[in-house]
Amino acid sequence: MTDTLIDPQDKFHTGGFAEQSQEWPGLQRDMDPVPDSGEDSYVGTGRLTGRKALVTGGDSGIGRAAAIAFAREGAAVAINYHPREQADADDLKAVFDKDGATLVQLPGDLTDEAFCQSLIEQTVEKLGGLDILVNNAAYQQAQKSIADITSEQFDRTMKTNIYAMFWLSKAVAAVMKPGSTIINTASVNSFNPAEDLLDYATTKGAIEIFTKGLAKQLATTGIRVNAVAPGPVWTPLQVSGGQLEGKLKEFGQDTAIGRAGQPVELGGLYVTLAEQRNSFTTGSIVGANGGTGVS
Repeated sequence: MTDTLIDPQDKFHTGGFAEQSQEWPGLQRDMDPVPDSGEDSYVGTGRLTGRKALVTGGDSGIGRAAAIAFAREGAAVAINYHPREQADADDLKAVFDKDGATLVQLPGDLTDEAFCQSLIEQTVEKLGGLDILVNNAAYQQAQKSIADITSEQFDRTMKTNIYAMFWLSKAVAAVMKPGSTIINTASVNSFNPAEDLLDYATTKGAIEIFTKGLAKQLATTGIRVNAVAPGPVWTPLQVSGGQLEGKLKEFGQDTAIGRAGQPVELGGLYVTLAEQRNSFTTGSIVGANGGTGVS
């Protein structure tokens, strides 16, 4: 079977996006255009047969692409998402049902430490174990100035993006067996912070260091830790406060490829970092940014 070569410059939506906004956290189903998470295109080859995965923020965007890819590669999958994202989670369940796969839905607020602990416990119970954790859920609200960032926003950004990652990783490290893996979602902002995403970029820089440091700690337990660092990717984050008003028409246009990414273009990276054949890869940050030249 041979793939037909397709120019990445026009493989997906080109140009900017129509101005649109949703109340946080936003729904993928209501975006124009609806992001492509691989629902109709990702084809698995059994690379994760028998594995058990939890993906946070798995209802939409990049997390959804990872969940679809994992399932089609043979893994059992559970997703976490905010309760207000139930419609997207149900849409994903319909995709799994069509594939003949089972999706375990575990909604809840990751800013709650007790819930994070229970999330790992629930996943282990529902899946019969857990050997892939994807810390993907994030909170992003663009502000022109530090003066506009409230303490409430800063706190929520930190708790969603960093505290939850810490709580979940700590809990899962206690139950994972050798050969397991943790995959974090970092960002191009980990290396090249956008001026209007100060608090978000701060957390993404911390994720880079957290990933590299935890990889060193857990190496002796046989658990690998890596991260994917996306550039501008079309997800609900962007339409629910993640971009300043009027900026969507420019979103992704400054990449070398000349367009924003789609979630499906990252799904395979999570599979690659999870599969056993890449057992020497740990503490790595894999870029997926359309050629910005960082990460």
